[in-house]
Amino acid sequence: MKAKKPLNASETVPTKTEMDVLQVLWKHGPSTVRFVHDTLNEKKDDAVQYTSTLKLMQVMAEKGMLLRDDSNMKHIYSAALEEKKTKGSMLSRFVDTMYEGSVSGLMTALLGNDKTSPKELKAIEEMLKKLDNGK
Repeated sequence: MKAKKPLNASETVPTKTEMDVLQVLWKHGPSTVRFVHDTLNEKKDDAVQYTSTLKLMQVMAEKGMLLRDDSNMKHIYSAALEEKKTKGSMLSRFVDTMYEGSVSGLMTALLGNDKTSPKELKAIEEMLKKLDNGK
């Protein structure tokens, strides 16, 4: 597997398009460019060209975001970044930038959002109860 240099999540901020690729690889594991490309295009109204996906993944490998196994005829790519660490780092930056570091500010915005379903609110309530009982 080849990667320019391994990066850690705290120094890497993937773009929206790079996150789309990482999400596919985190969900499905090591995959070919064709699989990633087809999976991404299933979700979009405007299909992107295969060569665009290929180039993006090559650049991500050069940046150290992806690993490429070229030991077979088909090149297999996998995520070099850990999902939990990457998402955690991005969330921390988001909270710092948008809510001045206030987690309660973020939670207030999320809970007041009309996208939050009653089922999700119930799950959050249960999570908070567990946290409260654990202290």
